[in-house]
Formats: sequence, C-alpha cells, structure tokens
Amino acid sequence: MPLKRLRIPLVALVLLSLGGCKMVVLDPAGQVAMGERDLLIASTLLMLLIIVPVMVLTAVIAYRYRQSNRDADYQPEWEHSIALELVIWSAPLLIIIAIGALTWIGTHKLDPYRPIDRTEAASANVKQADPLNVQVVSMDWKWLFFYPDYGIATVNQLAVPVDVPIHFRLTSDTVMNSFYIPALAGQVYTMAGMQTELHAVVNKVGNYKGFSANISGEGFTDMRFRFLGMTRKNFRQWVDKVRTKGGELSRQAYLKLQKPTRDEPVHYYADYARHLYRDIVHRCVDPDTACTKAATADNEPAANQPAAADARDDALASAAAK
Repeated sequence: MPLKRLRIPLVALVLLSLGGCKMVVLDPAGQVAMGERDLLIASTLLMLLIIVPVMVLTAVIAYRYRQSNRDADYQPEWEHSIALELVIWSAPLLIIIAIGALTWIGTHKLDPYRPIDRTEAASANVKQADPLNVQVVSMDWKWLFFYPDYGIATVNQLAVPVDVPIHFRLTSDTVMNSFYIPALAGQVYTMAGMQTELHAVVNKVGNYKGFSANISGEGFTDMRFRFLGMTRKNFRQWVDKVRTKGGELSRQAYLKLQKPTRDEPVHYYADYARHLYRDIVHRCVDPDTACTKAATADNEPAANQPAAADARDDALASAAAK
C-alpha cells in the first residue's frame, strides 16, 4: 500500500490515542504548577501574535502574486518601505520585550526555593499552615521519602495533605536525576553530595503520577511513584498506617536498599536511623566512609519528632472543625 494512502489512517490513530490522555500540565492540582501553566499559556499566546499573521500573510502573498494572476502589481524597482520596516521589526521586538518581562517576573515568583506562604496567590489556609518537611532521595531506580516531622519513611509513595505547604529537600544517592510531579510543580534535579529544594502545595485531593524526568540508566523508565493528595484526616490515617505496617530503616537496611532494582514496590518504614538523610547528602552512610564535609544538622529540620507533628496536626484539625 502506498505511503500516501496510510496518512489518513495514521493521523486518525494518533488523534484517537491522544483522546484518552489527560493534559495534566494544563490542568494541574498545585498552585506552583498553575502558575507555570499560566506562564506557558501567556508566552504561547504572545508568540502567536507574530506567528499567525506571518503564516497568514505568507499564504496571502503566495496566492496574490502567483504567476497566473495578471492583475497583481509588478514593481521590479521597489526596494524599501520605511512603514513596512517599522512593522516588521517593531512588532517582534515588542513581543520579545513582553515575553522577557513576563518570564523574568514569573520565574522569580515560581522560584523553587521561594516559600509558598510568601506568594501572593497563596490562600489564607495555606499561609496559616506550617510547612510539611519531606526529604527526597533518588536511587537506582526508586524514590525514598523521609518525613522528619513524623519519623517515618516510604519508598515509591509520597502522601501529603492538601492546602499545606510542602518543603522538599532533595538529593541523590547515585547519578544526577530529576524529581517531577507534573500536577504539583516543575522538575527539580537531584545530585549526589548536594541538596536542592522545592516549595510547593497541592490544592486538590487526588492520586497523581511522579517520576524521573532524567535518564539515569537502564531502569529509569520504571522509576515512578504515586503522589497522594489527601485531606488532613486521611493523611493522619495514612501516617498511622505507615507506623503500624512499617519496619525500621537502619543503616544496614539502607545499604541493602542502595542496590539497583527495577519496578520496586512500595515500602513503609515506621522509623529510620538518626541523621540518615544528612549522611546520605554527605556520602557517609557507611560508618567506614568519611563524610564529604563536616556533619552538621544546620540544613535539615529536627528529625524523628512525631509527637510534635501530631500535636500540630491536632491543632490544625481543631481549627478546621471550628
């Protein structure tokens, strides 16, 4: 069958396959991702202001000045028009200035290191809530999440309450990777021996996808996890489930977890070794390995304090009930 005859069926097949896709980037569930979506749409519309007229005029000129049109003006000596030059150069220049200003302001407002409660778009409930600290470690080929406020940890499952700011601290146990939850915020890279940060908040209850957006070896395609946005009540129940069903993530258990695996199932840990995340950052989980820098807790929240977190959540629940 000639290739031309296959074009229409192939196009129809592609359109049908896209019909079941959810454009999560354009329909996010988090304030930061919503800001990124608005910036993307605004920039696209501004660019279309010059692209669409150029495409239309190209077709119009090609049609008007076709060889068979004897009525079109023929001006072989024409070479310059000040008015036309002003339109050709000023319109793109103004659009570039507008896009540059919009992008500069938007990217500063959406800075991953900028706390959510300092943004103008944050709701009153978000500004009043204390941030939830989550420490993220990318591994081969799985994700490890520490909850220092609750003293628990999980593998390949991340749960948070809605309308509560989340302060992510991220690092890598191995090669550079990329932490990406399209419904929540843009991707942030993780690097061994270094720590990056991300502030975000989810505003809708739901079950969302999270994954690695950076090739990190043969198993990176299976490096996925579920991001659960929950009510505060359901989040407390989830924390209790992790404490009930979870084991202990000792340093020896972590060294076993380091081994590369693919399609790793969800693990719960009711407790983990003190300062484990800090030592992952400093590359000295193994007691026989020297840390890359002096071991300090300046850059991490107080760890393994579930009683304080429980008291905070009880206060928030009481306030919400009133």
